[in-house]
Amino acid sequence: MTTRHRTSAATAVVGLVIAGAHFMGAASAHADDVKPSTPPGTEASASPPVAVKPDSPRLKLPQGGVLAAPKVLDMVEVVEDLGGEQRRQETNQTVMMALQSEVLFPEDSSVFNAQAAARIQAIANEINQQKATSVRVFGFTDDQGSYEHGKELSKKRADAVQVELAKTVTNPSVIFDVRGYSEDYPIADNGTEEGRKKNRRVEITFPRGAAG
Repeated sequence: MTTRHRTSAATAVVGLVIAGAHFMGAASAHADDVKPSTPPGTEASASPPVAVKPDSPRLKLPQGGVLAAPKVLDMVEVVEDLGGEQRRQETNQTVMMALQSEVLFPEDSSVFNAQAAARIQAIANEINQQKATSVRVFGFTDDQGSYEHGKELSKKRADAVQVELAKTVTNPSVIFDVRGYSEDYPIADNGTEEGRKKNRRVEITFPRGAAG
């Protein structure tokens, strides 16, 4: 991939077995129209938690305390390029690249600008390195304009990215899941232009493989 300037690298959420105490009384390219129950890219992918015996004498629970249900959280590392134009998010299972729409398309358009192809080809090369057999391409918009227009535009943009990826991805049997989500699943505040700019994006997600 091309050299990038990084302004921030935040390691968010450490994957640990969490067995917290709480007190009694305390509180081929295809798409479908099925909306996931959780935002795309946030589905749990970590291994099941290690079993913990609630009656183990080694547990130091306060009087009246009981174990909450254990959970395992993925390790998540997020790196943003200078200006936030491209964001890379990695877990122990997947790589997700988010490109702001402005670096790929003119306003309200699904036709690539001059710089778009090189950015997408670089991501396709990494998909090849990871030997990925499945790739998700999801488009998103901000909350300006109608929901239906945003859904159509975000899907067209995702389609355009998928077509460009397919030119460089070498695995002929790779499965693309291509969707447009309009203003659903914002990652920033739509009340500011800075936030809306982050929400107008295309996300490309693929599993980590032999190169991971």
